Amino acid sequence: MLTQTFIHVPGLGGATERGLWGQGCDSWQAFLNDPDRWKVGSSTRKSMAETLAESVVALDHKNASYFKSQLGAKEAWRAWPEFQSDCCYLDIETDGGMSGSSVTTIGLYDGNRFTCLVRGQDLEIFPDYISRFKYLVTFYGTGFDLPMLQKAFPGLRFPQIHLDLCFALKRLGYRGGLKRIEKQLGISRGDETDGLSGLDAIRLWREYQLGREESLRTLIEYNQEDVVNLEILAQLAFDQLKEATLSGSKLR
Repeated sequence: MLTQTFIHVPGLGGATERGLWGQGCDSWQAFLNDPDRWKVGSSTRKSMAETLAESVVALDHKNASYFKSQLGAKEAWRAWPEFQSDCCYLDIETDGGMSGSSVTTIGLYDGNRFTCLVRGQDLEIFPDYISRFKYLVTFYGTGFDLPMLQKAFPGLRFPQIHLDLCFALKRLGYRGGLKRIEKQLGISRGDETDGLSGLDAIRLWREYQLGREESLRTLIEYNQEDVVNLEILAQLAFDQLKEATLSGSKLR
């Protein structure tokens, strides 16, 4: 989808992008091979050629900051497949507070391996750990996870492209929190974690603080299912957003 994308060209909107697809211009290279062939509306061919040539180079170098800037949060989903091998699915848990010291666990999944960083054990390595990734997927990370992590690690920045599934799925008509959407889509959880919520995560941490090691194990399992399920939802969101965008269906 990314190499079919033209909406990031300055002055080019969704209607012109769909018009290009309708003409048969289905990739950056198709345009660059014969710029004079295509009608581009108010966007000049020179501007398009320059932007698309930059895009080819940026993708070749996996320049995440370029596409983060060019696509913005709303269209970040378009770059997910190209950056999937450099993607981290992220979710945090807290003790119920809103200060930086409230973060208790950080669940991280790269599509193959799950890692959980725990307060008092290895939470402090998070900035170095996350720096290896070029793309982030969260559920409402824009409003909660990333701001909380920036409180926990002052000066931390997130240069990665960020797909926030809360808003991506809302465009497709899905409403509610992560667990509710999972149930709508038939995504199941394990017996130990099914039905648990953020309030339970707070309770489990407090129990662990009182010496119940099994509560930490349950909390980590809960955190793991959160991030592993984000990959499933990212695939669903990408497929449905792509289909709707290419067909011209109205998105919310």
